Amino acid sequence: MKICIDCRMIGSGGIGSYISALLPFFIKNFDCVLLGDIERLSQYKTNSNIEILDCKIKTFSLIELFLFPKELSAKINSCELYYSPYFNIPSGIKIPIFSTIHDVVFLDVKDLTSKMGVFLRKIFYKYGIFKSKLIFTVSEFSKSRILANLKCKKDIIVTYNSVPDWFSKKDETVNKTDTVLFVGNIKKHKGLKTLIEAFCIAKQKGLTSQLVIVGNSENFRTGYNTISDLINKLPKEYIKFTGRISDEELKLLYQQAKLLIQPSLYEGFGMPPMEAINLGTNAIISDISVFLEIYKDYPVIYFQSENENDLAEKIISNINTDKPKNIPNIYSFEKTYNIIEKTIKSYFGDKK
Repeated sequence: MKICIDCRMIGSGGIGSYISALLPFFIKNFDCVLLGDIERLSQYKTNSNIEILDCKIKTFSLIELFLFPKELSAKINSCELYYSPYFNIPSGIKIPIFSTIHDVVFLDVKDLTSKMGVFLRKIFYKYGIFKSKLIFTVSEFSKSRILANLKCKKDIIVTYNSVPDWFSKKDETVNKTDTVLFVGNIKKHKGLKTLIEAFCIAKQKGLTSQLVIVGNSENFRTGYNTISDLINKLPKEYIKFTGRISDEELKLLYQQAKLLIQPSLYEGFGMPPMEAINLGTNAIISDISVFLEIYKDYPVIYFQSENENDLAEKIISNINTDKPKNIPNIYSFEKTYNIIEKTIKSYFGDKK
């Protein structure tokens, strides 16, 4: 069976990491046409069962939706199935489509974008569902929100998410530093406001640690006025911004930190706590529904969502605790892939 896989988001955040982790399994078991930037996919040039379809058309663009080149869609249609790791589907595809919707945060959380932004995203979601034979998603929580927001009539299969194998290999020689780590962005649902307020309370009670925020300071200072005001009032030594960093540098920060804080108000899955735990760093996370689902068997510390006082106490009482132990082997990209492969084979088996 020949499958076309949309790889255009490789190198751009969580979706790129997701499809990068799944690709080796697809390549091992299927003939694959990889749609994406040929330079970013150059490592696969020598594989005999792979063809790279060079495409630099942006995801979620009008060209993708209405004017996708016919020569590209013709090549895609020579395959038996098209898989998209997100919900953006190019026009002109006539073969069965399977896609993954990771979350519907822009439909659930107010003020993340304009009313027009919400409207346009809803169109893309609904178009993606309409074109797909079925939908994969990464948690039961996300499945419930897809059903609530989009009235999806297609089957929704939960595959979960995981940490890439290379990311979970610890360097036992790395020593802990007096740091608390935040990996996320400025968006309201990431809960950074609660973390900064809690961190200030903890500092006033004697915490000596520095808060390390992965990202550029200007992005955080200009993106959200409330957080910008909080940051500007703090002594400079309280917070360190890393700037843009590589995956290897992020891995080192995880290992060095005494704690990872994930104060999210909303997630589809939430990867940083799993990354931290696998690299020997304790994670304090909000008690939102999806975290209670994903991390119920993991050695995490929960705090009451949006409660800066509770978070401050949890930071103080856990800053010097031992590394996490008894980490369960619940999620892996091999397991994720196996669910996808079984679903694909079942679909085509039913069609024979």
